[in-house]
Amino acid sequence: NYNEYIKMFWVGLMDGDGSIQVNHWRKQSLQYRIVIKLSAKPIKSNYKMLIEIAKVIGGTVRITNKEKDVIWVINSRKEVEDIIKIYETYPPLTSKKICQLAFLKKCLIENSIEFYLSNRNLKYDKQLTIINSNINFILPFYFKYWLSGFIEAEGCFSLRKTNNHSFSIGQKDDCYLITAIKEYFDATNKVRNTYKNFYFLEIYKKEILIKIINHCSNYPLLGEKSKSLKKFNQKF
Repeated sequence: NYNEYIKMFWVGLMDGDGSIQVNHWRKQSLQYRIVIKLSAKPIKSNYKMLIEIAKVIGGTVRITNKEKDVIWVINSRKEVEDIIKIYETYPPLTSKKICQLAFLKKCLIENSIEFYLSNRNLKYDKQLTIINSNINFILPFYFKYWLSGFIEAEGCFSLRKTNNHSFSIGQKDDCYLITAIKEYFDATNKVRNTYKNFYFLEIYKKEILIKIINHCSNYPLLGEKSKSLKKFNQKF
């Protein structure tokens, strides 16, 4: 089902490049915003992808910053309430988005400037607990679809003159997710903690790269990374 695929893909894309925000207007009213910001180049492929997402789940798409960036955004309370229903079926998998979503839901219920101002600096208090509880992370039923959205956000297909081509993917804080991706592709590489809390997986082995290519054929990338994959596949 194309619409359901877009929703699961969107959850993965949000986990990588999205933001779930609650702000205030002059301490008088709350403002809700869900946004994805991507590069508008090359050939506006990310723009086309976000337009497809908007057709299925709503939101508006615009190019900003002298045509360098493209933004998909929902910023009305009614639209936000509608779109977070997607998360009831396909919950976010990164600890940060889980915290952002939980805070937004509380603000929707409380509908109080005082509650927001008192709790906005506490929204990530349970992040470490979420990370620790996912040490034995179990793949959800929508993981394959989510993964393509996450690859679109955080994956990188690298071509080298030495023909030592690679695929890499990384995420801040959530070692459990990068480990799950490693195990999903049966990769033997170690998940590296390259700096601070950033976890990184880089794959060179041809056999595993073929698995990644096959995954992205079965669960298509939709934006700029689809172009990168096509070039990668041709050289590979």
